[in-house]
Amino acid sequence: MSGTTLADGLRYAVSSGVATLTFERPERHNAMDPAMRTRYGRTLREAERDPAVRAVVVTGDGRSFCPGADLDALAGIGATGVADEEVAADDGGHADVLAAATVAKPVVAAINGGCAGLGFVVACAADVRFAASGAKFTTAFVRRGLIAEYGIAKLLPELVGRGRALDLLLSGRTFTAEQALDYGLVQEVVPPEELLTAATAYARELATYSAPRSMALIKEQLRVEAALPLAESARRATALMVESFGHPELAEGVASWTERRPPAFPPYPSES
Repeated sequence: MSGTTLADGLRYAVSSGVATLTFERPERHNAMDPAMRTRYGRTLREAERDPAVRAVVVTGDGRSFCPGADLDALAGIGATGVADEEVAADDGGHADVLAAATVAKPVVAAINGGCAGLGFVVACAADVRFAASGAKFTTAFVRRGLIAEYGIAKLLPELVGRGRALDLLLSGRTFTAEQALDYGLVQEVVPPEELLTAATAYARELATYSAPRSMALIKEQLRVEAALPLAESARRATALMVESFGHPELAEGVASWTERRPPAFPPYPSES
């Protein structure tokens, strides 16, 4: 993918190795309907396959990041719930919501405003989170009569610890970007007018100095090795390290360091 596109409430643009995905449904304050959710997952996977993209920034247009699912889509469910066959037909939805966690390229969330429910899960699935000062967060699910959706019951404790995760999920209370920083949920809080610039600069640094293959493998290591005993994690990492010796990234990383220049790492996946 290249250039700038807008479809299903998602704007996509690529510049200097960084893809920017912007939620843009102003009439619904960037609430996510099924078409937008599908487009988000599909676009991230297309960016993953694009050798011109080395890092991704996800943000929202206007005053909201994503306030969650479009409640108009939920209003029709009613007290009878959803039939089992409808749940089965929608089984792939979680893969789109969690796409940032599974693609092989780093994803930086630039949380510019309201971040709730489904949007909160999208932010937690990113690898790094920047937030605008004063931005508001809430898990929201319990206050809509819902459960901890789309894997947030696993993601959130890994980010903030079990006690804080239970607090945020059971209360559904609103908290600020500054509190999110204190909890360890976000890594940086910056003035709203500096948010996208700061997040993009960080993503561009990854795109310039970090080997794409290394970043892909490190993301995969964190997914897999978090569930392994320490000794098994170390053995697996050693095997990956030895394998890395046979790839061109190591030679280029050493050469660029000794020659005091930015590295020219090959894309991942390769263009061949």
